[in-house]
Amino acid sequence: MMWWYGNGISGWVMALMMIGNVLFWAVIILGGVALVRYLMGDRSTVATDARPTPEQLLAERFARGEIDEQEYRSRMAELRGDPQAAGGGERR
Repeated sequence: MMWWYGNGISGWVMALMMIGNVLFWAVIILGGVALVRYLMGDRSTVATDARPTPEQLLAERFARGEIDEQEYRSRMAELRGDPQAAGGGERR
């Protein structure tokens, strides 16, 4: 039987094999995650691009104390198209 030179696989070859194995599985896992995200669509950007509605902006201003309750109710009625509740009514 013929014997190879040395002991066979050295420590450097074993280290390179372990690093290659870790890199292989990292590529497989990251590729799977990327595929799932691609197929499901990235829904996180949709929520951040949406602008708040006028009602939401008015509610935020009221919550911060920039406007009082009477002004909040008046402006909310104007937004909803109710001139009587807005306090405007019909002018003479």
